Amino acid sequence: MNGSMTDMDMSQYLGAFLDETDDNLQRLDDLLLALEKNMVDMDVINEIFRAAHTLKGMAGTMGFTQMMGLTHAMEDRLDEARKETLPLTETDMNLLFSGLDSLQAMADSIRGGGNDAHIDVSAMVSALRHEGPNPAAEAAAAAAPEEKKDEASALSDKDLEWVQKTNEMSMTPFSVHVTLSQSCLLKAARAYMVVNRLEEMGNLYKTTPSTEALENEEFEWDFMVYIAASCPAEELKKAVEKISDIASAEVETLKDESAPSEEAAPVAEAAAPASASASAPAPSPAPAASAAPAAASAPAKKDGAKKASQTVRVDIGRLDKLMNLVGELVISRARIERLVQEARLREFDDPLSQLGRISGDIQELVTKLRMVPVSFTFDRFPRLIRDLGKTLNKNVELVLEGEDTELDRTVIDEIGDPMVHLIRNSMDHGIEHPSERKALGKPEKGILKIAAYQEGSGVVIEVSDDGAGIDPERVKQKAIERGVISEDRAATMSDEEAQQLVLLPGFSMAKAVTDLSGRGVGMDAVKTKVEALGGQFDMVSKKDEGTHVYIRLPLTLAIVLSLLIKVGDETYAISLENVEETIMVRKENIKTVHGEPTTLLRGEVLSLNDLGDVLGAEGVEHDRDEYPVVVVKIGKNKIGFIVSELIGQQEIVIKSLGRFLSKIDGITGGTILGDGNVALILDVASFYSKG
Repeated sequence: MNGSMTDMDMSQYLGAFLDETDDNLQRLDDLLLALEKNMVDMDVINEIFRAAHTLKGMAGTMGFTQMMGLTHAMEDRLDEARKETLPLTETDMNLLFSGLDSLQAMADSIRGGGNDAHIDVSAMVSALRHEGPNPAAEAAAAAAPEEKKDEASALSDKDLEWVQKTNEMSMTPFSVHVTLSQSCLLKAARAYMVVNRLEEMGNLYKTTPSTEALENEEFEWDFMVYIAASCPAEELKKAVEKISDIASAEVETLKDESAPSEEAAPVAEAAAPASASASAPAPSPAPAASAAPAAASAPAKKDGAKKASQTVRVDIGRLDKLMNLVGELVISRARIERLVQEARLREFDDPLSQLGRISGDIQELVTKLRMVPVSFTFDRFPRLIRDLGKTLNKNVELVLEGEDTELDRTVIDEIGDPMVHLIRNSMDHGIEHPSERKALGKPEKGILKIAAYQEGSGVVIEVSDDGAGIDPERVKQKAIERGVISEDRAATMSDEEAQQLVLLPGFSMAKAVTDLSGRGVGMDAVKTKVEALGGQFDMVSKKDEGTHVYIRLPLTLAIVLSLLIKVGDETYAISLENVEETIMVRKENIKTVHGEPTTLLRGEVLSLNDLGDVLGAEGVEHDRDEYPVVVVKIGKNKIGFIVSELIGQQEIVIKSLGRFLSKIDGITGGTILGDGNVALILDVASFYSKG
């Protein structure tokens, strides 16, 4: 379809179209994965058919003909399976998945300001329609309705069988003659709005001319739709005439013994009380199973429409601006509170308390508005596992847990690619081939588990597999070969320390370069990204038992609870996500072990570092009897940082330091304090890694 008004009139609907397309593509992905496990599941086939049909109608309305043509071909192949004229095969499933990938590529292109025209899907469409010398396809075509042989003729014998079968299912067969207004500029779009609306109300049989001809606007101003429904004819007529640019809609009831052009019952007759005729739309207490999905589609759509009316899609950029304003409100509130405390104005206590509650509620609400379930990212993993399993010839079961756990949309967007790194590493280097697993006494099917759960004020994402794990001896050998460590150092390293070497930049255990990541660059990329998000990364692996990766992330990146400290005269902030506890250590309890200051914390040795020395700034004075210490936990390790003063907890708004200062080691950003001064936010995890 090449409607002349598409660019001018349809551009305002592009955002909604892309949002709906994303939802439909994700649903198709989930349904195809389910169908691949049972290719004769009619319920799933019907669901896929409806989703593809919806996508086709939307694409046609927007003028994206390539997308419309591909979804039509997918729909045709599914229709053959639905009517049991040609069962689905593994080749068909691969074609459907490839078609889904092409549709996603088209959507991405449209989102980027392009269109769908540059993606050639002609070969895929031909394969889906079994065009060419294909005996099975020819046999199926011979058994299918003969609408293409003579679309203008009356119903054929095959069509009359459909009329009889429809009556036996206690449904009524109708023909709907639709005439468009002569002023209609988007004929194909209006035709598919009619077809889509009717299909919501019953079981669509065929159209005259064919659906392909309607898509290509190969008709004048009228067309026919044949449908089986349980509702009265008058209801069909009203539904069609509500659509714009429809001049008229004539609905006739089809009888067993006649063709629609000669002895069809008029609308008035269809609406009259039923007599002895089997074609009357009598209510049925128990419709046949094959008609159930179609009969149930209308109320299902009504429920969906009701739910949609209660939600509003909001551009993420607007939420970002709203969060920035809330951040400024938090800063202003802190400043007012400080001024009131300094002026000792007691009469401001109550209004300030009320302001604090209101701003806190607003902050909580805006934070929740930005929260989305991790399923937003997790939903694409089943397809990834499926494709990687076929590529690597591995049998892997994916277990997902905690998909309803929520994170800030910004965090979700940032964590997607690192998660793909972890999955590829587990699939490529972790889980063994079925023959290897069998030889080791393991089940031939490997398990890859991805779980998310809330812990404290953050969220933990765990990725684990029951594969080969990381061989510490092999890691040591590779590290010696690359000059990363000496042989003497390797001899004294624990297995856990050796396994952590794979997190070094550029360190890879891959035997050969492949399209998939090896443990090294991918793992380093994940660790770097997680720490850039203010999170923590930890990995535990046992040879022949598997690998567990733990990613701890803050709920939001905008406003965080932090601990304010002083080092010398400067004030710094440390996110409470990283703080285990704060303690006071007396001077006589600080001992030197291997040249490093330490103290005992509940019977365990705690390493101490002067935070001033680490920052290269003014350190903590040494003539004190007692030192404040901030204990942070990084992975499984604890370390104490000696500071000059513990100020207390405070909500801070994270501000970027700009392009020139964004890559300073140990600094993740800045914040504005209540007194108007700027405090730097420290990344204590990077201090430990450097040490």
